[in-house]
Parts: sequence; C-alpha cells; structure tokens
Amino acid sequence: MPELDFNVVGVEAANRGLTPLLQFKVAVTNKPQAEQIHTVTLQTQIQLQPQQRAYSNGEKAKLVELFGTPDRWGQTLRNRLWGFSNGIVRGFVGSTEAALAMPCTFDLNVAASKYFHALDSGEVSLLFLFSGSIFYEGAGGKLQVRQISWNKECVYRMPVAVWKTMMDHHFPNYAWLTLGREVFDRLHAYKRSIGATSWDQAVEGLLNAGAKEKAAA
Repeated sequence: MPELDFNVVGVEAANRGLTPLLQFKVAVTNKPQAEQIHTVTLQTQIQLQPQQRAYSNGEKAKLVELFGTPDRWGQTLRNRLWGFSNGIVRGFVGSTEAALAMPCTFDLNVAASKYFHALDSGEVSLLFLFSGSIFYEGAGGKLQVRQISWNKECVYRMPVAVWKTMMDHHFPNYAWLTLGREVFDRLHAYKRSIGATSWDQAVEGLLNAGAKEKAAA
C-alpha cells in the first residue's frame, strides 16, 4: 500500500504564459520503493505564513493595511490562504517530480498581491497542504485507489524576487489600481476636460493640483 511524501524543491515563473503563472517543482517519493504508481490526482492548498520572517521599517509601513500597526502583529500575523493548485502526477516507481501551477495577479486589491508587493527582498514562507487520490497496482496487478494521508504537508521558502521579476515581466513599470465606478467616471471626465492623453497624465494633474493647494494653505 503506497505512502507518498511531498517536498517542494523549486519555483520558476512561466514567462511565456499570457498571464502571470508560477510553477512549483514538487518531489514525490513513495514507500515501498518498488511499488508501481499509475497516477496521482493532486490537490494542494497553499498558505502564506507572514509570521515566519522579519520585516524592515519600510515593509512594516506598507503592511499596515493588511495586518494593522506592528504592535498588533502578535495577534494579526497568522497564516492566510493564497490559493489552490491541482495537478496530475504521472506513473512512477520510487520517486518522481511534478509541477504545480499557481496563477497570480497584480491586482493590489487582492491580499496576496498586496503582501508580495510590500516586500523589498528576502523570502516568503509558504505552507503546502496536499490531498488527492493515488491509483496504484495492487495484488495480482489489479488497480487500487487510496487517498493521500490528511497530514501530508511541507514548507517552502520562496524568494520574493521570483514574484517581483515575474510581475515586472508582465507589467513593466506598471501597477494596478481599481476604482469604484462613480470615482472612475469622475476621473474619466476630468481626463477629458484637461485633454490628457493617458491616465498617468490625469492622475498627475490631480496630484499637482493638490500639492499646489496644500502649498498655498
């Protein structure tokens, strides 16, 4: 009867994809080693572990919106769900490697994106929780099915640079900003009124006007 173990050993960005996508490399091992595994349907929950790293003063300031002021972090820095990834592990004997794809977004209204964007460098601790079904060759060559043990998990420390480099590739020198429809309509009308040819020009016009009013006051 198979007993699978999982360990994330690497990550890279799929830069040829149309959207931001991280691919985690997972080492899969089985005991007993000589047993034939036909297929594994793998479901993975990925959690952020923000309490497992230190933060600079600049990072702390950017993370207030997510976790509150640093004096509250003893209560607010807890594991947070990042997302789910499903994959298929092909047949193997002993050990193999599989890929888990994790779609990403640069929408800074999404907590995970806001978290990654706030970090300057270092690593992010990720907790992988594995589940799914194992299809294997049982006695007499018959196909058998077994569920992955509920306690299968591992931690992987992903370099922040991997996420930032991927976003720079897909959105060079850009950031996302989502507005309420009424606010967008007002901004759109302002953009037309000043003859701005881009959203950057419209926002810069508002910022400059606000700076002048502040200086005059």
